[in-house]
Amino acid sequence: MLNVTYSNPTALTLGFGELTSMKYLYSILVLGGFVIVVTLNVVVVAVIWLNRSLHKSMYIFICMLCFNGLYGSVAFFPSLFVNLFWKTPTISYAGCLIQVFCLNTYTGYELSILTIMAFDRYVCICFPLRYKAIMSIPNVLRLISAACLAVVLPFTVHYILTLRLPLCDSAIVKIYCDNWSVVRLSCTDTSWNQISGLVLTVGFLVVMPALILFSYAMILRACTKSSKQIRAKALQTCSPHLITITNFIADRLFEVILHRITLNNVPYWLMIFMSVYVYVVPPLLNPLIYGLKLKDVRAKIIWLIYQ
Repeated sequence: MLNVTYSNPTALTLGFGELTSMKYLYSILVLGGFVIVVTLNVVVVAVIWLNRSLHKSMYIFICMLCFNGLYGSVAFFPSLFVNLFWKTPTISYAGCLIQVFCLNTYTGYELSILTIMAFDRYVCICFPLRYKAIMSIPNVLRLISAACLAVVLPFTVHYILTLRLPLCDSAIVKIYCDNWSVVRLSCTDTSWNQISGLVLTVGFLVVMPALILFSYAMILRACTKSSKQIRAKALQTCSPHLITITNFIADRLFEVILHRITLNNVPYWLMIFMSVYVYVVPPLLNPLIYGLKLKDVRAKIIWLIYQ
């Protein structure tokens, strides 16, 4: 039996395909999008951070959501912008692995924060008299810390399983690195990676949405026993979160389904659109939804602009 040694490539080729034919237009859009996303999220984070009157559970979670948007955008946009100018878009193997970890934890943080926000709304509407005691600042910080651990620990295990894989190819279909795209390049058995990926998918795209649905089922139940005015207020309070979570989970589910389909059967434009959607639209929508929809945040932003 021959002993075969594998050497991982120093660089991986990204699947920019037709995008390079209009690279200047796309580079302007990418740069403009990055500037807008960073500006909007920084403004919301700064407004909440600098105003003690906004140091409440709901606004702290909004701040974390926008901060996570910055984290995901920094991991995604710069690499995309630079590669639009390369004749053969590539990324170093080490850079690819860093991007894998950052983008995976970004999506995990987003779902974790949205789940906690659903719980926050549940406590606020169903237990209004105990809300301040349950969602005190120390408890909020504990929830945020638990959410970080719930993301970092399982994704670190998943990441280590990917690090151990020798690669036989260097061509990634997507325009960025994600875990499954790297695993597909391996020339050895990836059963453990697939099991780990399945566990994470169930945990983040089944368990967390189920917890969110439970929270809103309890909210709906409480609203049916309340006055019309209270129901209207509850809808106004929950609508930004519902828009955000529906938007995010729908894209993630589509992306999981897309992984299970032969990529040759999927139109190139659709594959690109759905693969970048979650890293472009949520970081753009979150500060707009919460910055413009919520009166307190909007008032502070307007005050900051005119000072």
